[in-house]
Amino acid sequence: MRFAWVGFHAEGLAALDALLAAGAPIAAVLTLKPELAAKRSGSVDYEPVCSQYGVPLYYVAGINEPDAFEILERIAPDVIFVIGWHQIVRPAVMRLARLGLVGAHASLLPHNRGSAPINWTIMRGERESGNTLLWLAEGVDEGDVIAQRSFPITPYDTCATLYAQVAATNREMLLELLPPLLAGERPGRRQERSDEPILARRRPADGRINWDCPAGAVYDFIRALTRPYPGAFSSLDGRQWWIWEAALVPDRGPPAVGEPGEVLGPVVSPVGSACGQLVACGSGSIILLDLQDDAGTRLRGKALSEQRWVGKRFGVEAVVHV
Repeated sequence: MRFAWVGFHAEGLAALDALLAAGAPIAAVLTLKPELAAKRSGSVDYEPVCSQYGVPLYYVAGINEPDAFEILERIAPDVIFVIGWHQIVRPAVMRLARLGLVGAHASLLPHNRGSAPINWTIMRGERESGNTLLWLAEGVDEGDVIAQRSFPITPYDTCATLYAQVAATNREMLLELLPPLLAGERPGRRQERSDEPILARRRPADGRINWDCPAGAVYDFIRALTRPYPGAFSSLDGRQWWIWEAALVPDRGPPAVGEPGEVLGPVVSPVGSACGQLVACGSGSIILLDLQDDAGTRLRGKALSEQRWVGKRFGVEAVVHV
């Protein structure tokens, strides 16, 4: 048996490490060129793991590029693992693997097929998500299901904490899959059909906050896009602010004073991390806890609560491009 690995995202690193430690015959790892990885959310360096186990590491611009094709063709893998990748694999590359390509999708397929499932799941206020290991097919996330794991989404989760669960379940499911693969088996079941629309791709500019939404929706939006993703943003006094962390106040309906996006006043506490600014939403309000402007200035804790922003409104001024 000969395997190849394709990935750049943090969700695959623990699984790759575990498979190599278990003796999986991974002949090569393909990852994104550093200048391209730097533009992708959640990218990590695969070099230390590959160096530890003596596995050749190749940097490519894309899985369907001629150099990637030549590397995989030379390896002649029985299985290609595509874990934490951003491109659809074309049929020509798929045909290079004798048994097929194993991929992972961060949802309980067929629910939430498409791009950025974790981010969309939080933004939609869903209370459960999961991870699916599958055989890749030509359709978007439509291959046979190998295994699935579910996990709850709590009000305390962010995209980072949920992707940590995705990484852990990738490791679990791939370790369970290793013995059947080494025996030449191809386990799996046909995926159920669904009429759900495919999730749309998200871009950094999609992170603009709509303060007319209820507080709970604004809170979910912020935690869905926080680091390592580009972040939710708004403008104040002609400056662009990325909001990395917020706290949710119980929604009692429209605030007695204040328009959506209006700063109602500072929130102070002996606990620095609890200090911030209270901002009105379409109904209810949220506390902004960690902000960073387009010049790199970061405000949190006491420094944030001391800003004289009362009566000013987020999202009113013209916004610069992101």
